[in-house]
Amino acid sequence: MNSHGKDIKIFTLNSNKAVAHGIADCLGIPLGKSDCATFSDGEIAVSLHESVRGSDCFIVQSTCSPVNDNLMELLIMIDAMKRASASSITAVVPYFGYARQDRKAKARDPISSKLVADLITTAGADRLLTMDLHAAQIQGFFNIPVDHLVGAPMLAKHMKKKVEGHADEFVVVSPDLGSVTRARNFAAKIGCPIAIIDKRRQRANVSEVMNIIGEVRGKKCILVDDMIDTAGTLCNAANAIVEKGGATEVYACASHAVLSGPAIDRIRDSAIKECILLDTVPIPEEKMLDKFTVLSTAPLFAEAIERIYEDKPVSPMFV
Repeated sequence: MNSHGKDIKIFTLNSNKAVAHGIADCLGIPLGKSDCATFSDGEIAVSLHESVRGSDCFIVQSTCSPVNDNLMELLIMIDAMKRASASSITAVVPYFGYARQDRKAKARDPISSKLVADLITTAGADRLLTMDLHAAQIQGFFNIPVDHLVGAPMLAKHMKKKVEGHADEFVVVSPDLGSVTRARNFAAKIGCPIAIIDKRRQRANVSEVMNIIGEVRGKKCILVDDMIDTAGTLCNAANAIVEKGGATEVYACASHAVLSGPAIDRIRDSAIKECILLDTVPIPEEKMLDKFTVLSTAPLFAEAIERIYEDKPVSPMFV
C-alpha cells in the first residue's frame, strides 16, 4: 500500500497483539519492528527498530487492564514516533479505558476521560481510531480527528444467522435504560422487537432488576450492551428475564469483554446460553468459557486504516 508517496506502518504494543497481527495480515504488510519492555523499577521503555521518517504510522493498543501501564505504553510510543519524524501518528485504540469517567457525577469528581484525551493529544497523536466509546460525546474531548467505529453490525450479523426465519421467536433486550438506543438499532438490523430492563443501581458495580418492559415470555432473548465489566448488570438481567419474564433462552452480545472481578463466575452460573464478544479486549485463556464466541475486529479496523491512509471517508462503512 503506497497511494500518495508515503508508506504505511502498523505497530503494536503489549495489550492486543492479536488484533494488530490481524490488521497487518488484512492489509498485507508486516508489523513494524519495535520493542516495549519494563525496567526493574516499573518504568516503560519503547524502542523502534526501523525508520518511521515520513511514514503514516498506526499504533494498535487497547487501554484495558492493566489500564495505566497500557496507556503509558501508548503515550511513550507516540512520543517516540513524533521525535522520529513520523509523517502522521494514529492511535488505534480498540477499547478506550477511562471512558466511563466522562462527567462529574458528584461534586469534586474528575473527568478522567477528558484528561486521557488531552494526554494522547499532547503526546503527539494526529488522530484516534477507536470502537464503541461508552459515551459517544467523548469524541468531543479530543482536539484531533476521532474515527469512531461501531461493533453492533458485526454482532448483529452473527445473531442474524440464528434469527433468520424465526424472528418472531426472538426479542432484543436492553439491560438498562441507558442502552435502549443501542438495543433499538440492533433490533432493527435483525428484525426483532425490543424489551427493556428497568433497574436501580444502588452503588458502583451493583445493580438490582426492578421491571421488565415488553413481552419476553416464551421468547429467546438477546441482551445487547457495549461492555461487560463485572457482569452484574448483564447476569441480573439474564436471570430476571428467565425467572420473572419466562424467557426460554438468553444470548448476550457486547463489544468489550472487560471481565473484571467476579465476571467469569457470574457468567458461568447465569442463564446466558451464549455470549458473543468482540476481541477489542483480549480474553486470557484462563478466563475463556465455552459460552464465549469471540469475533475478530481486525478486518473492520484494517478497512478503516486503509480509508484513513488513502484519505477516503470512514462513514460509508456504516451506511
